[in-house]
Amino acid sequence: MLRIVSINLNGIRSASRKGFFPWLGATGADVVCLQELKAQDADLTDDMRHPPGYEGHFFPAQKKGYSGVGAYVKRACESVIVGFDKEEFDAEGRILRIDWPGLSVVSAYLPSGSSGDERQQAKYRFLDRFAPWLTGLMDEHRDTGREFVICGDWNIAHQEIDLKNWKSNQKNSGFLPEERAWLTKVFDEIGWVDVYRRLHPETTGEAYTWWSNRGQAWAKNVGWRIDYQIATPGIAGTAKAAAIYKEERFSDHAPLTVDYDWKLA
Repeated sequence: MLRIVSINLNGIRSASRKGFFPWLGATGADVVCLQELKAQDADLTDDMRHPPGYEGHFFPAQKKGYSGVGAYVKRACESVIVGFDKEEFDAEGRILRIDWPGLSVVSAYLPSGSSGDERQQAKYRFLDRFAPWLTGLMDEHRDTGREFVICGDWNIAHQEIDLKNWKSNQKNSGFLPEERAWLTKVFDEIGWVDVYRRLHPETTGEAYTWWSNRGQAWAKNVGWRIDYQIATPGIAGTAKAAAIYKEERFSDHAPLTVDYDWKLA
């Protein structure tokens, strides 16, 4: 079995203070993809870099206290590739790819547009560049047989069942028609598989992975499903279980865990 976890930490130092690392040690995860590190290399302690049993790989943003992605791996990898050849967003530390024989796992943190039109336009620029990159990975999959799992905070709720108040959010970033159509293209045209939805096609409230800090969103489960594991069809078809962990809160996001019937070479 291959267990992959994805979590937006909303700051690795903050998550550490909230008990993230003891939980990590008990997960049995083989790969843990991290988003929104909000830390530079110099901010990471040895315990953050290499928790017991794991090797850490990180791609921080150039701006302090902002964005950044990373991953913890149990088994040594062949290579680590950062960025996706888009300078504007590579400076924000948004893509990290880790390769093993026959399998790559990507930690991805897509921009949010909720702070205003300037960031929404940046989000659209990211999506315009990211779709061809996803197509390229799918081409690599078809040409070589390499499987991919892309974990991360996609900052888009795809369908009405993916958020509590979908009617009132149709004009808000994260549930705009253009964003949802882009994600439909990723699935229906490029060929990626939404692994959680494959296993749980009709689940609503239990599927949420993010809750606003405003009001009583967490207490009332007014959530959004914006964290995904999206995979090439081969490995997606081996997924046996998916779960969202809510017993503890390390962040405004919850960890998404998927178990695949797969063995790292």
